[in-house]
Amino acid sequence: MTQAIVIINPSSGKEEALDHVRSVEELLRSQGYEVTVRKTQKEGDATDYCIAACEAEADLVVSIGGDGTLHETINGLSGQAHQPKLGIIPLGTVNDFARALQIPLVPEEAIRTLASSRVQQVDAGRINGSLFVNVVAAGKLAESLSSVSSVDKSRLGALAYFKEGIKELAGNSAHSLTVQHDGETWEGEAPLFLAALTNSVGGFEKLTPEAAVDDGLIHCYIIKDLHFINTLTVSLSLLLGNLKSHKDVEYFTAREVTVSSAEAVRTNVDGEEGPALPVVLSIIPRHIRVVVPEQQ
Repeated sequence: MTQAIVIINPSSGKEEALDHVRSVEELLRSQGYEVTVRKTQKEGDATDYCIAACEAEADLVVSIGGDGTLHETINGLSGQAHQPKLGIIPLGTVNDFARALQIPLVPEEAIRTLASSRVQQVDAGRINGSLFVNVVAAGKLAESLSSVSSVDKSRLGALAYFKEGIKELAGNSAHSLTVQHDGETWEGEAPLFLAALTNSVGGFEKLTPEAAVDDGLIHCYIIKDLHFINTLTVSLSLLLGNLKSHKDVEYFTAREVTVSSAEAVRTNVDGEEGPALPVVLSIIPRHIRVVVPEQQ
């Protein structure tokens, strides 16, 4: 019998995650899976459970939770000789990776996707020793987003990030950054550096419209100036999907990028607090097999 390991963060989705477990179990058993449910209790549990699933040669790992749970689960796949398929039930605040793969954001619909026969191979990024699948941000804005409390996430959803972001943008705080790629170097003051693997970042599904989940590229943006007047024009560029054309934005694609600073600067990785600079980003093409909806 084929094996499925379900990794669930009980506190995700305004603490509604446990309500969906029975439906997931019923569907997977109807598909011939032997199902084991593992509930996370602390940071790192999802990674440990995924590693155990790989070592047991499970056929499917399902992540039920937000972007943080998914990030941990995917890191459990790193370097494993056997890698199960990945199923995603998105219950987080933004769910960028699910958006990029057109996995439904309504839990009941996402659960039905687990019966799909379609599997897509998608890129993973590496930041220092860890994996990411959506975005790495560095700078004052990234630091402020990492500080959004779980209470605000549950109460305000994506608006919690928007509130903190606008506050930081209006202040026009910046760090001195050095960005190196493909033999080129950019140095200057910037409030934000973004490296994206998908088209959806922070719920903006047109931020990187040219990015595909399997194009083997890191899509990078250096936001150079965001004084208060400019904030509105950058926001409009975000909505229209032409941020890379804004006069205060440097855009490039690369397969490896190094970001450093003489200052103490932290990162935000897939919506969670990441390592401090310097960081080296690289791409692992078509590294993860994800169960996605059947093509319409």
